[in-house]
This record gives sequence, structure tokens and C-alpha cells, in this order.
Amino acid sequence: MRYFLVFIYIGLLTACENPSDKSESDTTPPIINPTNEVVLQSEVQWAALNPARGDKGPKAANLWGDRTQSGPTGFLVQFVDGFSSPPHIHNVTYRGMVISGLLHNDDPQAEKMWLPAGSFWTQPAGEVHITAASGSSNLAYIEIDSGPYLVLPSEEASDNGERPVNVDKSNIVWLDASNLTWIDHPENSPSSQGVKMAFLWGTPQREQLHWTLLKLPTGFSGEILSKGSVFRAVVIGGEVEYQMPGESDAKTLDAGSYFGSTGEAVHTIASHTSSESFIYIRTDNKYEVLVDKN
Repeated sequence: MRYFLVFIYIGLLTACENPSDKSESDTTPPIINPTNEVVLQSEVQWAALNPARGDKGPKAANLWGDRTQSGPTGFLVQFVDGFSSPPHIHNVTYRGMVISGLLHNDDPQAEKMWLPAGSFWTQPAGEVHITAASGSSNLAYIEIDSGPYLVLPSEEASDNGERPVNVDKSNIVWLDASNLTWIDHPENSPSSQGVKMAFLWGTPQREQLHWTLLKLPTGFSGEILSKGSVFRAVVIGGEVEYQMPGESDAKTLDAGSYFGSTGEAVHTIASHTSSESFIYIRTDNKYEVLVDKN
């Protein structure tokens, strides 16, 4: 059940966008009715992931959507050190990213393959597996395309044709402004040199969902211009300052926090921590990273 993935996406990405699409103005036009929203990790409401197990199982908290309902949802899952689930299945396929700690997700008989923070995996619906955690703080971001999210006994296993993927962070291939046109940077800005993207799932075409990981260097300041009908972003690592439209004070988003929008939107962010920041993005259109000149 172990699958390792190496991303070679440069040819597709450089071909799918025209350089003429880049922003021609130093000033991003304001959005008339902004739909920006933010949820801090400190604000989420925790509950049992599997009510049948209660406090013996992991805790979960919605960031957007509702995992108990029929629509798509993104939520956090928290595991205690040493947790190991019994063999089980889920009724829906999910994608997961490790935010902190070490996580293992595989066949019940497989040796432990610990995924560190910044790694990701997928779990097909109906496939028997276990999930384990190791570390004083184990946190993951989980996303489903349709709910509700249920934990079911392994006796109800089925094969829907999908296969799982486990990707260590060391196997992620990063692209920068020399590889694709989604990063608009002034030549004299030192922070622009470290902005990178990794394309995780889906094809980056208009009106099609795709999933990327954005890496921001220390000292980054700029904007993410979203052109999709939906934009969901979760801080996976590091910390960013987020400026809500119409507000004077920026919000500090640590790992596990969320920001998003519907329709075209401008997300003003900065990263001033001593380490890089990583943002997971789900959207259905191109987005552009605009780097400040300073």
C-alpha cells in the first residue's frame, strides 16, 4: 500500500500559463465586496473525530465546511503521542497534510513509515488501514470533497479503484519564478527569490480544482491574488501576518490556521518569522503571488 511520489511538473506548468497574464500594475485594484475570512487555530471547536470512541480517539475541529454534513470540508485532527488506531475504513476519500509530529498511515501489516511535518498522504474510501502518531504534538490537516466523514469497521471494506499515496516532505519538488508565471516578483526584492510552489494534486486549469503548497521565505511581504470561485488556504508551517480588508491590525496565523475567500480576492500577507512559512491552497483557478518591491 506504500506509494512514493516524485513530482515532475515543470513542463506542464510553464505551458499552461502565458507570461502576458502577469500583473501589469504595481497596485492591485481593490475588491468591491471582499469575501475574505480567517479562522485561527486558537478559535476552533474541538470534538471527538469518531464519536463512537469518544475521548479514546483523536480530536477534530472544522476550519471550513462541516465534516458531519454532505459538502466538502477542511478540518484539523489532533492525535496523542503513541496513538494507533485499529484497522478501519472511511466512507470517503481524504487528503492529509502533517502539520506537527510524526504520522503513519498504511496497511495494518506494514512497518511504520513516519511522515514528518510538511509531508502528505491520501487515503482512498473503503480501504483498510491504520493511523498512528508519535510526538508530543501531533496535528494534521484533513480534507474531503464530500461528507459526511465516517469511520467504519474493516468488514465493510471495498475497492473504488483509487490507490493511496504517501509523500515525505523531502520528495516534494519546488518550482520558483523561473519555472512558472504564477510568481510576480520585482528584480530588486530579496524576498522574492525564495517564493516557491509545489503542485500536489489536480491540473491547474480554470474551473478545475487543484491543490498546491506555497513556500514563503523569511521577510516575505506581498499579496496572493485569487481568481477562483473558491480559495481555501491553511498554514502548514511557520507563521504569517494576515491583513483583513478594512481592518487596521493584522492577524497572526500560526500553523493550523485558515484563510479563504469566494470569488476574486486579494490576500495580503507577510512572513517575518525566523523560518520559512508553508501554505496549503485549494482553489479552482489560477492564483498569483505578488511580491512587494521593498
